This record gives sequence, C-alpha cells and structure tokens, in this order.
Amino acid sequence: MGIFNNKSKLKAAPQDIRIEKVVVTSKPRPSLTPNGPRASSSHFSASPRLSPNARLARPKSASPYPSSSDERRHPVARKRKTVTGTPRDSPAFGNDSESEDEDSDPFRKRLRRSESRSADLNRKLRHKRAFGDEIRDSRIINAADIASVATKCPPVPGAKPEEVAIELQYPSRCKREKYELVWQKDKIDAVKDILSVVEHVAETYLTDDEAKPFIDHNGSFRRQMERAISEKYRDVPVFRTALQSYNDKLLELVKNGTVARNIEQLHHLPPSLVSFILTQVYDRTVAPKVEMLTKYEAGSDNVYGELLHPFITKMLVEQTKMTSDQVFIDLGSGVGNVVLQAALEIGCRSYGCEMMENACNLAEAQEKEFRSRCQLWGIAHGRVHLERGDFRKSTKILEKLKEADVILVNNKAFTATLNDALINMFLDLKKGCKIISLKSFVHENKTAINDVANSILDVQHYRYHENWVSWAAAEGDYYISIKK
Repeated sequence: MGIFNNKSKLKAAPQDIRIEKVVVTSKPRPSLTPNGPRASSSHFSASPRLSPNARLARPKSASPYPSSSDERRHPVARKRKTVTGTPRDSPAFGNDSESEDEDSDPFRKRLRRSESRSADLNRKLRHKRAFGDEIRDSRIINAADIASVATKCPPVPGAKPEEVAIELQYPSRCKREKYELVWQKDKIDAVKDILSVVEHVAETYLTDDEAKPFIDHNGSFRRQMERAISEKYRDVPVFRTALQSYNDKLLELVKNGTVARNIEQLHHLPPSLVSFILTQVYDRTVAPKVEMLTKYEAGSDNVYGELLHPFITKMLVEQTKMTSDQVFIDLGSGVGNVVLQAALEIGCRSYGCEMMENACNLAEAQEKEFRSRCQLWGIAHGRVHLERGDFRKSTKILEKLKEADVILVNNKAFTATLNDALINMFLDLKKGCKIISLKSFVHENKTAINDVANSILDVQHYRYHENWVSWAAAEGDYYISIKK
C-alpha cells in the first residue's frame, strides 16, 4: 500500500488465522522526539526509512560500476519490510486515498515510535536567521521553477487555470515555496511533495497535541488534502482550502514561537527528514541536468556513482557514531551528496573534493540550494566546504586530513595507482581516524612485504543492503579502516 493508501482490487484467498495472546509492556515515549535509526549488531540491520522519491533521477545504466548481476548476493537471515516509494510515474491526483488502514495513518505511526539514538547535546538545530519578526527570502529554487505550465507540464485533472498556482508554508519565517498543481513523469509532483512536507512538519516540529490538526487520521489538514485528490472526489478547490488552512495554522505556530521552542529541544533530525530535504535539493539542482554525470572517460578514475541516504546514515550515525564537533571529509565527493548529508544529519564540519568539472558545477549548485533550503526548514547545518581539483594536490584537503575523524573514499572504480597514493596520504592521519571505503586498502596476504596499509590500518569488513548504491540493486562490500 503506497503513501496515498490505495486499496487493491485483488481479493486474497481466505486464510486460517491462529490467535495467540501476547503481553506487551508499553514504553513511555517522550513528547517531542524525532525518529532515529534502529541499532543492530548484525551487518544486515534494518534500513532507515526512506523518504518519498529518495532515489529518483540517479544515473543508472551509464555507470561503469558492476551491474547487480555482478554483485555477490548473500541471503538475509530475516525478512525486511518492503519500503513503499512514490514514483513520479503515478500522479497523486486521482488516487484513491479513502483507505481506513490504521497502519497508513501518520499520527498513529508517530505514537508507536521511540527514541534509540543517543543525543548529541552540543548539536543546536535552530537556524539563527529563520525565526525573526520579518519574512525572509531564502532564495530557494521553487518547485514551480522546475514543474509548471510554463515548463509544459499539464495541470492535474480538474484544475482550472486560476487554481494551478499555490504556495506552501514551511516551519520558519521564510517566504512560502511556490508550486503549481501540474504533473509530468520525472518532474516534481507538487501534491506528493506537499503531503510529505505536512507529515514531516508534524512529526518533527510539533508535539503530539500540536500535530493532531495536521496529520490525525480524522479531519486533519493532510487527510482533507488526501480526500480531495482521491479518484472519488478530484476536488481542487477543497485541496487548496485545506492547504491554506495548513499554511495559516503553521504560520501561527511559527509567529507565537512554538516551532522555534520545539526545535530547541531537539539535538538530531530523523533520517526520513534528512533524506527528504536532501532529495528536495537534488531534485531542484542535479536531476534536471543529470545527463551531465554520464560523461566520463572509461578506464580512468573519473567515474561517477552515488551512495544513497540510508547507507550514509548507517555509516555515519550507527557505525562511526559521528558528532557535531567532528570533521568529515569525502575524497572524490561528486555532486556533494554525502558532504551535505553529513553537515545536515550530523551537524559536523564537512569537506569534499572533486575534480570532474560537471560534478563540481552541480555540487556548487546543490550547496547553494542546500543552504537556502535548510533556512526554509529552520534548521542549522554544519559548515560545508567544497574544493575543486585533485585531492592529492589540494593544500586545504591535505591540511584538513590531519584533523579528520571520518573519511569517505568511494574507491569502487579507482585505479590501483590512485589507491596506493591514498595509502600514503593516510600516513599523516590522527590515531583513531576512520576510513570508509568500497575497496579494502589492506591486502589479503597479511605477510606481504612493504604493505604500508597493513602496518597503519585495522580493517573491518561489512555488507551493504540492496538499493543502497546508485549503480547496483544488489548487496555489496564496504570496509571501515581505523588508523592505528
């Protein structure tokens, strides 16, 4: 069942049901706690929840990396729930959202969540300039700049010309984002984007009581919007009225200081919100020009592939346990996805270095939109530094490596020469620095003569989940090396 609670028209065969009584001890839940990733000692721990459209517009077939058939598959010991996505080839308007399934109700799901991530008390999430008396222009790229009638996207069914343009309030004093009620495959779906924003605002920025008018299953703003877009109604005026009610109520909570006070109680963001914000940034900057990333020189180090949001959350939050007072460096940072995620999810100083011109241009566009959109969401991020050029020759990167706590090297397609050069760069790392890589820097032959990596690194081998990288759907290997 998708995000709009579509009922299946297929009837399952009747089944014999066995009923057992189980005593469940309820646990108290804090009144305002975001959803954190679940810790697990297994390498096959559950994936953090994906936000809608988390993997859209990522390059696939043009990648030089191995296909899913080339990746070695390992059986998983337990079943994992399928993550339901919201692909852009299924428009929101006209979907049946009248299901009464309680599991699809965001408010009920919110009540079942509990805190599992340790708090980084030094992390301050409130953006200093997002909650003043004056309305600020965050200078974002509006959704309507990407998907609109002007960009030849048709209006949603039933929308009159004067009903197409709408605006969306975010949890800050920034100008509202402009949307248009249009739909076209591989473009931003305004309705799905808006419904997701409403849910994230209620889940992260509001207490239980404050969230009820926004996402409660009966009569909330979100529920009114869902009914309006269902195939049964297709009522654009009702959708616009519910959206305006949401905008007015959220602005009231922003003006009276409620939202700002709630943010001040938080010390980290739920992975689902991190993924959603980063996807918004990507969809407005990289996705429209993604074909630029398919141009690479075969057999060279200049190739492109992305590690997706849940993979980064697993490594930075659960495994390396980064905190906001640390330093993260991505060597070969591409369009800057991981650099931005570290700055947003951890709040740390985050550095990246890339030498491919097209990727650098898109990374700079992402960084600009990232800064603006974080202000729109009222969130303070860690400092971001993106460098152009060869990381082996960058003065700033070579200097910052001495301070690094965690380094990422997506060396899946690096040549042996470049991997050897990286080992020499690691000689100056501080003790305890963690290096995440897709290939091990240590030879399997532990008695190899002159193997520098063996003498300076302790290596742990892990497996990543299916659909955690852009170039393959299968599982794969990655390594975390610790400087001795």
